[in-house]
Amino acid sequence: MEQVRPPRNVAILIYEQVEVLDFAGPFEAFICGSSRGTEFNVFTVAENSDPILAVGNLSINPSYTIHNCPRPDLLIIPGGFGSRREMNNEPLLNWIRMASTQAELVLSVCTGALILAKANLLDGLRITTNRSAIGELEKVAPESSSIVKDVRYVDNGKIILSAGVSAGIDMSLYVVSKLLGVERALEAARIMEYDYYTGE
Repeated sequence: MEQVRPPRNVAILIYEQVEVLDFAGPFEAFICGSSRGTEFNVFTVAENSDPILAVGNLSINPSYTIHNCPRPDLLIIPGGFGSRREMNNEPLLNWIRMASTQAELVLSVCTGALILAKANLLDGLRITTNRSAIGELEKVAPESSSIVKDVRYVDNGKIILSAGVSAGIDMSLYVVSKLLGVERALEAARIMEYDYYTGE
């Protein structure tokens, strides 16, 4: 009898002034890429259980906190104005470091790359972020990393980084294709009526 793999836990970090599409785009992509949650258990996680005010004052209730979150198989760090504060939030950085050691993949969207840089997870990697934040990334990125401009995402194996906002959807669909096959990613894009960019 074929053994059925349990759904992968996809933990999407949210925090004050997170960019809405940075977390909501990947959320939708992984839900649509997994038969509405069959292969991916997608949820939000925050430092505490208080409602989060995203960019534009959208209020979100996190599903979990960093203290009771299921072990992430995929960890997604989105960007937003609040990333500049969270990149210096040592308790949160410690949790990201710990979760990343156990995760199958670690993804960042936009200025989520700043948080990964401050968590010391980008040594020797090809990295990217929103084109308007390249200068900020240059200031915090390790010297051993290589900043790549004008791409939608870069795949380093375990750690994958995307450019800004909608590029996080392309990255997420790419990861769906990497884990479940290209046809599944194309079907998810069709469901979303999204023009999926299939190359870096």
